[in-house]
Amino acid sequence: MEWANLAAIIIIPIAAVLIGQWLQDRAKKREDKMNIFKTLMTARIYGWTVASVQALNIIDIVFADDKSVRDAWKDLYEKYSIQNPNEVQKKAIETAKCKLLETMANSLGYKEKVTWETIQSPYIPQGLVDQINMQTTSQNNYNALLGLIATNFSQQKPQAKTENEDTENE
Repeated sequence: MEWANLAAIIIIPIAAVLIGQWLQDRAKKREDKMNIFKTLMTARIYGWTVASVQALNIIDIVFADDKSVRDAWKDLYEKYSIQNPNEVQKKAIETAKCKLLETMANSLGYKEKVTWETIQSPYIPQGLVDQINMQTTSQNNYNALLGLIATNFSQQKPQAKTENEDTENE
């Protein structure tokens, strides 16, 4: 009886620590997966963002235990590797992005809640679209102005030497 009590006193705390650590590790892995999923879901309306590129680059690590997600990411990666995609290829890229999100949603247990239709229908308010378009136009105008200034600067001829420069060089 004493041995059983002694064993219980020793084993139960160790088991509790091990189970607690396992649960924490599992929760952290899920949190990491959710962060990638949320980042990519948010990036649907912006296109490339630093956060979305970072999220894509860690899929193979965070979803290492999920072959279906890694396969969907591999398919998207191959489509992203096409230089100067045509319209059909661009559509295939968009489909692969949605397929990756759908596969992640299924992996995270949202199979019935986050559907293909949900993924393909992001909320994009017109005010945000207008703001993005205005920023793009402003950036394009700024770039054009810089190009014009650079062109004019490079076309300027060196000015003739002044009398002081002529006498100093002699």
